[in-house]
Amino acid sequence: MPAKKSRQQTSENYDVAIIGGGLAGLTLACLLGRDGINVAVIDAADPAQPMSADERTTAISYGSSLILQDAGVWETLSAKGAPIRDIQILDGESPLLLNFLSQEVEGKPFGTIVLNADIRSVLTKRAAALDSVTLIAPAKVSDFALIEGGQSVMVKLDGGKEISARLAIGADGRKSFMRDWLDIDVRSWDYRQRAVICQVAHENPHDNVAVEHFYPEGPFAILPMADAKGDTHRSSVVFTEHGPEARSWMRASRNAFELALQNKFPAHYGNIKMMGERSVYPLGLVHAARYIAPRMALMADAAHGIHPIAGQGLNLGYRDVKEMAELVREAYAKGEDIGAPDLLETYQRRRRPDNVAMIAFTDGLVRLFSNNFPPLRLMRRAGLKAVGKFPLAKRFFMKQAMADKG
Repeated sequence: MPAKKSRQQTSENYDVAIIGGGLAGLTLACLLGRDGINVAVIDAADPAQPMSADERTTAISYGSSLILQDAGVWETLSAKGAPIRDIQILDGESPLLLNFLSQEVEGKPFGTIVLNADIRSVLTKRAAALDSVTLIAPAKVSDFALIEGGQSVMVKLDGGKEISARLAIGADGRKSFMRDWLDIDVRSWDYRQRAVICQVAHENPHDNVAVEHFYPEGPFAILPMADAKGDTHRSSVVFTEHGPEARSWMRASRNAFELALQNKFPAHYGNIKMMGERSVYPLGLVHAARYIAPRMALMADAAHGIHPIAGQGLNLGYRDVKEMAELVREAYAKGEDIGAPDLLETYQRRRRPDNVAMIAFTDGLVRLFSNNFPPLRLMRRAGLKAVGKFPLAKRFFMKQAMADKG
């Protein structure tokens, strides 16, 4: 088994180089680092800069919570989040309501809403506590090269620094430098939608209920968050819109936007006030034609980016993380090559079908719900009724939401 290297050593040779210090990259680093695998995480962001400006949240599924528990951070993260006990699904102005209740799945929460900034902060601290993980940031990758007869990969950074690793992982987001460098084709399209994201304070408690309300312009989601200081009840909002940017809610006054939110929220939340600022993100789909190359692999958003309509983007990426971690840890424990072609082929073979299925599912939901075409409107409402009436179908969808395969 390769010897464990401490952070104090000056060697620039690593077992694994992870390009991208976001949520997926840091989680993989923690999973590998706990086994003494020598990991470098290269990230363009300055770790000294505060991350509190990021208003985005993630619904960590039950399955993903197990991965984060393995990484040694879930106890801390769960204390910062709010569990989703029930989910309410509505379609436009229809009175039809579909309820997913946690009591129908052994009382397990469907997920836990946690601020992305909190996830990254906790993961960064965990990685810093592992002697076998080194964070190189802020730093940008400028080039790669296979060395030692193809037994290692050289990662070149802006400024001239070079490190080598037996395996390089691209976890550098939808605009992945590694994917572009490998000249991997992508299937992509723009949904011509934008997600306006913010946090709101509301007069009455949310009772750990998540609301997904489908409108022709896109879904409006209310996600329960932990109370803020002073017992302020709060939720995260994803307000999907389309049309010219000149008519975006980002351009509306604060009062006008709060009035729009008040009109979208169910009455039992009481008065609504925005907390902090709004942010906006364009919505699209991207999927890499392949995930692997000699000594290199893509994961999470670098391999696939999906619409947030089902809240499964990061959870899908975490399934990549889990698969890669298990393969590398097993090979490392046996003293085998952690960047061998067979290992990478296995990773791609196991992950691609699941990713393709989720891409098709979320894309289908967008096309089914983000329109007001009468035949489709009738079909989706019939579908919601059918799911509500058949326990096995309902349970299937609830398990999918939880990423619980049990």
